[in-house]
Amino acid sequence: MAEYHGAARAVGGCAIYVSDKPGQHDFNLLKKLVLPDGSVLRAKYPGRPTRDCLFSDPVRDGKSLLKIWNLNDFTGVIGVFNCQGAGWCEVTRKMVNHDELPGTITSIIRASDVEYLFQVAEDGWIGDSILYSHLGGEVTYLPRNEFMSITLKPREYEVFTIVPVMALSSGSKFAPIGLTKMFNSGGAIKGLKYETENPVATVIMKVRGCGPFGAYSSTKPQRITVDSEEVEFEYEGKSGLVTFALKVPEEEQYLWNIVIEL
Repeated sequence: MAEYHGAARAVGGCAIYVSDKPGQHDFNLLKKLVLPDGSVLRAKYPGRPTRDCLFSDPVRDGKSLLKIWNLNDFTGVIGVFNCQGAGWCEVTRKMVNHDELPGTITSIIRASDVEYLFQVAEDGWIGDSILYSHLGGEVTYLPRNEFMSITLKPREYEVFTIVPVMALSSGSKFAPIGLTKMFNSGGAIKGLKYETENPVATVIMKVRGCGPFGAYSSTKPQRITVDSEEVEFEYEGKSGLVTFALKVPEEEQYLWNIVIEL
C-alpha cells in the first residue's frame, strides 16, 4: 500500500514526509516522488475530488472510485483510487474494514475532470487532450468532451497526466507529458512556448529533473536538442509518444532547455 499512498501524496499538492526506518526505504518508490536534488514535483493546489465524486461515497457505496485532481504550470493530473472496503467509523473513532471483499469498479476519466485546465492551456486550445497513464504507460488522445474508461481492483490506483493538445500551424499536434517515471510527470515542465517558421514548428521547454521525458506528437520530430546538444529519441507512430533521456543535472533546481523541431 506504500505506493498507493505515495501516489495520493503526489497529486495532493502537499509536503512529502518519509518515516521509514533506516534500511527499510523503498528507493524505487521514492524516485517517483523525489528528484536527486531532494526537491519534489509539487502540484500547485491542494488536491480536490472531481465533481462526480462530491456526492458519492468512494469507501462504502461499492460503485464509486475516488478521483483527485490538481494542476501544474502547463498540465493537469488526476489520481484515481479504489478505496472501497474501509472507512472512518464515527462510533469507534478509527478506520475500520467494513467489507473484506470489495469488488472491482469501473469509472470514466474526462479532461474536464481537471477544473480550470483551460487556464494552463495555450491560446487557441480547442479542448482536445492527451491522457498519459503512469502505471500503464499508455497515451490516449481524447477529443473535446470525450471520455475513457478505467477499471480498478480493490486498493489499486492509477495516475493520469492530462495535457492540452496544441494544434500548430505546420499541421502537427503536440502535448508535453513530462518525466514519465514520476507520479506527477507534468510537474517537471516549468516553461513552454511554441514558435512557427513555415514549414517548421518549434517547441521550446524548460524542464526540471532527470530520467525519461515524454511528449505526444502527431508527427515524428525532425530534431530534439537539450541545452543546444542534439539527443537521440524514440517515436511510436501509433500512439504518438516521443521519449528521450535527461541526465542528472550537476546543479540543484536546474532547468534544462529543450527544443523540439516538428
